[in-house]
Amino acid sequence: MSEEGFLPDDFLRQIMAAGEVDILVGVRSLNNRDTIQRIISAVRVGLVKYFPRERAALVNLDGGSTDGTPDLVKSAAAPDFRTLLAADPLRTMHTLTTTYSSIRGKGDALHAILAAADLLRAKACALVDPATESITPEWMDALIRPIYREGFDFLAPVYRRYKFDGLLINHILSPMIAAAYGCEIEEPLGDQSAFSHRLAAHYLNQDAWQQDLMRFAPEIWMTATALAGDFRLCQAFLGPKLHSAKASGTALASTIQQVVGSLFSCLEMHESYWASHQGSRTAPLFGFVYDVDLPPLRVNRKRTLSKFQKGVEELTSILEPVLSQPTFRHIREVARLPEVGFPDELWVKIIYEFAGAFHRSVINRDHLLQALTPLYLGRIDSFLTENHKSGAAQVREKTKQLCAQYVSLKTYLIERWNAKA
Repeated sequence: MSEEGFLPDDFLRQIMAAGEVDILVGVRSLNNRDTIQRIISAVRVGLVKYFPRERAALVNLDGGSTDGTPDLVKSAAAPDFRTLLAADPLRTMHTLTTTYSSIRGKGDALHAILAAADLLRAKACALVDPATESITPEWMDALIRPIYREGFDFLAPVYRRYKFDGLLINHILSPMIAAAYGCEIEEPLGDQSAFSHRLAAHYLNQDAWQQDLMRFAPEIWMTATALAGDFRLCQAFLGPKLHSAKASGTALASTIQQVVGSLFSCLEMHESYWASHQGSRTAPLFGFVYDVDLPPLRVNRKRTLSKFQKGVEELTSILEPVLSQPTFRHIREVARLPEVGFPDELWVKIIYEFAGAFHRSVINRDHLLQALTPLYLGRIDSFLTENHKSGAAQVREKTKQLCAQYVSLKTYLIERWNAKA
């Protein structure tokens, strides 16, 4: 389908009126009344400050907000740049607005932003999440410059988080991307990212747009597709990541089902690439990296342990066809311990066996992914127990060791992936 075929007529008219731009920033919104005006101001100030001579467009895709977010976007006054930067912008900054179907999810918004970027011939594009309260004008430079000035095709963010934040990313997503695709990316699910016009065109030519993973986690697909296409990837340090109060998470079981399911689906799409790819490298990192104290996250470890132990017993009929006998026997031994001790090697084998079972559809895929939840809770309980006195740097080192285990056991992933039902 051509770009013009699925974009609303009014949005196409706005694109034609804007002509061509050098830089495009896409903002997907849904009931972000409390933050949207400040985020848009930060984007505008950043573009004027760091790219004063470039033609720019801010594109807002709204998913049906009921709190007046679209009206706030349309009525948002341009900042008084002279009070902020001692200069006025040298070029007009276009603001384009339209809607996307929240039923079809994030992928619908991404598709429209990519189409707009292609029609506007934007050389560099950035995506910004208005639920991230810590966005500053400097993020525009960090996101866009490596694409626009340095010739990279995809940029993933690096945030400074509380030491036990982002556990699902650190224990499954990032290390599995590193092992399978051969590139260490700290945040393959980043809410902020950037990409080149060349990569935007490549994304538009893919046939994944109607798949479920595009509804739930298109960010993983973007990262994996860029890697599988041998595009130039990099990372940029953005600093602390703070979410607005409304940006509360989905239930853990649903999150695992959506996010890990999307990762496994990407492995299916790109099997010919990763199955023959050897080794792993770290994507270049731009920016000044620093530590900062962040508020801790509270976790009920007693409840986490109980759910793990109960889940292992109650889900035996589901876990047995998914896992090898030695792995399942080891899990049951761990579940009987007064304090869970979950070795890295056991955890990696569990994820690789789940990936293989997902690929072979040994049971209903939704049921399979839901059964991963109590095992994940057991792993996390063990990790929290072992590291509750560790500093942030020590915890990051432990996650690097886990990533190395994923990479070293890649042959086991291939073995389980190709195993007969």
